[in-house]
Amino acid sequence: MPGRLAHKAALVTGAASGIGLESSILFAQEGANVLLVDVNLEAAKKAANRVLEKYPNVKAIAFKADVGKEEEVKAAVDTAVKEFGRLDIMFNNAGIMHPADDNALNTEEKIWDLTMQINVKGVWWGSKYAILAMRENPTDEAKGLHTGGSIINTASFVASMGAATPQLAYTASKGAVLAMSRELAMVHAREGIRVNTISPGPLKTPLLMDFLNTAEKRDRRMVHLPMGRFGEAVEIAKAALFLGSDESSYMTGIDMKVDGGLTSAYVTPTGEPVLPPPSSLI
Repeated sequence: MPGRLAHKAALVTGAASGIGLESSILFAQEGANVLLVDVNLEAAKKAANRVLEKYPNVKAIAFKADVGKEEEVKAAVDTAVKEFGRLDIMFNNAGIMHPADDNALNTEEKIWDLTMQINVKGVWWGSKYAILAMRENPTDEAKGLHTGGSIINTASFVASMGAATPQLAYTASKGAVLAMSRELAMVHAREGIRVNTISPGPLKTPLLMDFLNTAEKRDRRMVHLPMGRFGEAVEIAKAALFLGSDESSYMTGIDMKVDGGLTSAYVTPTGEPVLPPPSSLI
């Protein structure tokens, strides 16, 4: 039985770890060829080798690119098309949360600019060059392949909620991703190019755990999580797999919140949470 992404080609940014790595593994599991893009080439190579060890029948190629540089984003998309013959899924996942990001009074302009360069411009450029590539996709009715494709952008629950533990540049950048993605979805809907966002809740990934580097910081967040735990990167990857597949063919312009109920909460439950997450996720 063919996989859910059989014959498709995907590009994942920030692919060396966390959500990007788990998504690359799931995409390959479901039959996609994957270009694993990361600013750290050695880490991307290790990630690609990990994918190939599990799924040797697909292509998994590491590529170095800084998504904060337009020419490098374009080169990544061009490489995916050259290697795979098309681009069906663009997962603009790379992003930063700078440890010096603070409130409006204390965040330095250089931190603001760096965050916007990577988190906002990187998504803009990734979407731009993915759209140009997806317009040229060859049609193969037998394989269910057409022009168009799926662009998935990583936003965050902070795009919809305020927090008294400020990270102003990051929060503003993710709000921009959310608004930009909605507009892209409307502009390109008639081309068969779908654009959706995923808004993860707090995850047990290096990006957040490095930021929440004390028990006090972690506990401050945990009280607000209805499920009583941080999410796992693979739980976001499963949402990306759905949005990248034809199962979500009538969905565009949506924000999929994968946040353990956080954005729906006013008063959180009491009692002991079920920990750890189901073993099937790991």
